[in-house]
Amino acid sequence: MNRPVNPEPNDDAGLTVGNDWLTIPNLVTLIRFLLVPVFVWLMFRDDYGNALIILVVLFSTDWIDGFLARKLKQGSTVGKWLDPLADRLSLWVVVISVAMSGLAPFWLVFALVVPDLVLAGCMALIYAGNPQMEVTILGKARTIALMIGIPLLLLAEAPFMSSYVWHPIAVGVLAIGAGGHIIASSDYLRQGIRNADQMRQVGLQPRNKADRAEFFEAI
Repeated sequence: MNRPVNPEPNDDAGLTVGNDWLTIPNLVTLIRFLLVPVFVWLMFRDDYGNALIILVVLFSTDWIDGFLARKLKQGSTVGKWLDPLADRLSLWVVVISVAMSGLAPFWLVFALVVPDLVLAGCMALIYAGNPQMEVTILGKARTIALMIGIPLLLLAEAPFMSSYVWHPIAVGVLAIGAGGHIIASSDYLRQGIRNADQMRQVGLQPRNKADRAEFFEAI
């Protein structure tokens, strides 16, 4: 494997970010992409047991690729945008699939997708690039709630489970995650606007990549 070219320091201690894209963490992220259509196919076949297994593996890759990137010091510029893209797209498709199957209410789709689209659109207009916002505790908490709630929906359909008990619990957990998602998205938007204002105050342009790098290295 080639050595990283023009390595850049990353927020994680001991992690070097380079221009190589063919890394083990990126391969794990690509596996996440490949598991999504498998999950959709199983959901439309009402094979909830195997769909649950695939979903657990799919969600696990979100932690595994980050762990490997730190452990092997194989961060990459591709991974910095590929991983969050895989997170968002896989979550969207999973939520839409469980909603279309009738297991989840359709308000969950709007609660997750609309804030993401609004945030992405605003950040594209302000920065024309990566706004490099820090993941907040609320952002992590809502992700955990969603990653627990969706598997619970599938588990509630198992013959040995009482769907009358576990299905409402799963929907309740998802409601907490959806509410947290809306609040977290609003907070990220506020954070992005605030950073852009601070950049302009010191004569830097948010839409300029070099200016963004200079600003975020200084904070």
